[in-house]
Amino acid sequence: MNPIEHINVNKEMRVSDLVNQMKNSGVMGAGRIAKASDVLAEMIQDKDCRVFFGLAGAMVPGGMKNIILDMIKNDFIDVLVTTGANLTHDLIEALGHNHFQGSPDADDKELNKKQIDRIYDSFMPNKVYEDMEDFFKKNFEELSKTKSIKEFVWKIGELLNNPKSILTLCFQNKIPVFCPGIADSGIGLMVWGRQAEGKNFDLPVFEDMKEIISISWDSKKNGVIYIGGGLPKNFIQQSMQFSKGASYGVQISTNMPQFGGSSGAELKEGISWGKMNEKAKFVDVYCDATIALPLIYASVKDKV
Repeated sequence: MNPIEHINVNKEMRVSDLVNQMKNSGVMGAGRIAKASDVLAEMIQDKDCRVFFGLAGAMVPGGMKNIILDMIKNDFIDVLVTTGANLTHDLIEALGHNHFQGSPDADDKELNKKQIDRIYDSFMPNKVYEDMEDFFKKNFEELSKTKSIKEFVWKIGELLNNPKSILTLCFQNKIPVFCPGIADSGIGLMVWGRQAEGKNFDLPVFEDMKEIISISWDSKKNGVIYIGGGLPKNFIQQSMQFSKGASYGVQISTNMPQFGGSSGAELKEGISWGKMNEKAKFVDVYCDATIALPLIYASVKDKV
């Protein structure tokens, strides 16, 4: 057994130095963040490994977008699976809008009167949906020609042509983006609105399942990163069953395993399903992702 070394915080120390201090303490949440940094760095540097990134939770309204963009630019993500909500908020910002700092103690009745939507303490003007509606009305004919959800969201990214957009960068870098819950989002509402006007548009949802399983199957190794769990995690997890299971895994979640939900399920549980390789390197980080992800990623960037 290695002795626990107490964390020292020094003036002007780097984030990576702080994470190294966490590694030296080696236990509890700090130890898990340090281990996640090591596992993620090894995952990225393994040239035989394809990295599947599952992104749930309010990560764009939570200020995490630039980290995702940086991971895409550095070729650290091979496959992105995310919620319709994160893509909607990315689209909103790509159309020139912002999310704003607010308070969870605000009067929600007053916010409703002022047409301000609250995501805990991240605020957004409801008028953003007017610009979204204009975007979909203008581009619907072209969008309706797409034959899968991946093609659909890529087309949105192409039409936006905004280098500060996750959608655009994924399109430009040809990173597959899968969003199995696209209907459960503002984007889904926009499509439904066009259909309500009599426009024809249908996306065969099983095409994306076929493609992600094929990617997993053809890979020599796979690595998984789960932020928040949810539908993106499970969509990736089921594709891992068609490989030898993921060789690397990092999960950041505030959910607990004892309630049986997928979001809180420990990565080791996936071994029983064949979703995680029994010899895999993995770690579960129980923390708010808006705290853990910047710490882990800043440390990783110092290693790779």
